[in-house]
Amino acid sequence: MIRHLIAAAMMVSALALPARAAELVMFERDGCWWCKRWHQDIGPIYPKTRESCIAPLRRVDITQPMPGDLSGIAHGGLTPTFVLVDEGREVGRIRGYPGDEFFWFLLGELLEKLDPATLAKKAC
Repeated sequence: MIRHLIAAAMMVSALALPARAAELVMFERDGCWWCKRWHQDIGPIYPKTRESCIAPLRRVDITQPMPGDLSGIAHGGLTPTFVLVDEGREVGRIRGYPGDEFFWFLLGELLEKLDPATLAKKAC
């Protein structure tokens, strides 16, 4: 009986762990004019898009210590830099902000590189 309870507790705790799903990491810094421009042009609508459902935005200030789960991802020093990360690995990146239309085009190309199984998990 105790073995069954332990096994059940382990399964429940495993299910409670957050999945390392795809995310769009935005490396930015204070005073970055192009970061500000992205936040004006794209920032308000990004959370409402299918792209955000597939890869939610995660903002990282490059002047602060790098989060541990991103230690293998180099920001490159240029801001903004957008890195599509899936299961802890870099899928691709957009360096700089090329304007709204080109940003959506480049992001679409990055999202096409995701494993179809990752896309199937997203209920957008």
